[in-house]
Amino acid sequence: MRLGVLDVGSNTVHLLVVDAHRGAHPLPMHSEKTVLRLAEQITGNGELSKSGADDLVRAVASAKAAAARLGCREVMAFATSAVREAKNSAKVLRKVTEETGVDLQVLSGVDEARLTFLAVRRWFGWSAGKLLVLDIGGGSLEVAMGMDEEPELAESLPLGAGRTTRTRFKHDPPSRSELIATSAWLEEQLAGLAKKVAKQGLPDRVVATSKTFRSLARLTGAAPSAEGPRVRRTLTDTALRQLIAFISRMTAADLAQLEGVSASRAHQLVGGALVAQAAMRALSLQELEICPWALREGVILRRLDHSNGAEDTALGGRGLDFDDGRQARWKG
Repeated sequence: MRLGVLDVGSNTVHLLVVDAHRGAHPLPMHSEKTVLRLAEQITGNGELSKSGADDLVRAVASAKAAAARLGCREVMAFATSAVREAKNSAKVLRKVTEETGVDLQVLSGVDEARLTFLAVRRWFGWSAGKLLVLDIGGGSLEVAMGMDEEPELAESLPLGAGRTTRTRFKHDPPSRSELIATSAWLEEQLAGLAKKVAKQGLPDRVVATSKTFRSLARLTGAAPSAEGPRVRRTLTDTALRQLIAFISRMTAADLAQLEGVSASRAHQLVGGALVAQAAMRALSLQELEICPWALREGVILRRLDHSNGAEDTALGGRGLDFDDGRQARWKG
């Protein structure tokens, strides 16, 4: 069946359309993004601005229309940190539903970590052993670790690439003092997580997902996306350190000209690189392997896991069970 996943993130609204059925590899058929930078449209009182909410409604309506044209049987729509943390999130979600008919659900940071971990586990398989998975988004850093499909550890910290850029840098490019202070601050923020990860023992495989890590890997010599998802790509601590020394002196406009860096994310590349470096050092990691699957694929896989073998979920077409008894419900 054809499924759509609508991901409302801090930076973009991303529609991914796949052909998939239970037990099979989801086949991507279409992908489109609208750049909104919702996290930058949060007002001083912590609310998503009216213009931001209006932009979101238009983007969701456009994605819904695209999904219909492409023949999606179901669209699973979710939002992450930008909407989750807005003080008027309930009002914004009602507005989206009333004006588009899309029931946009909010994922917790922990569930982001869990679903991303599921995607990575399925990509690498059981032979990967104990996995440690890192994901830097616009608003948060997710870390998960475990032997099974459900991680034993799932954590989310407000250390995203965009958030770090907005809250720590006043200059473009950031000043040397900003870079030093931010690195020290990140080290402090990650100390508690490092202790939790250490208690889990050593991982057999360390994996990173999503755009920030993919861009950093590409800039340090990893294969371009044109070579396909199955080419092994890595990011090392040494290469990242050298890259930061180079890109930290560049303006956002100059960074946008680099291969593998999208114009919409160039302004937060240095912030994301510092988060990546701090996380690798806090967790004593020398190398990360890049996984092409992440949160959106995790959502698809969880949906398929609840299929009854036909085209309905085992929960009546509405739910995705989490082991702790909560549900995230999805409507198209």
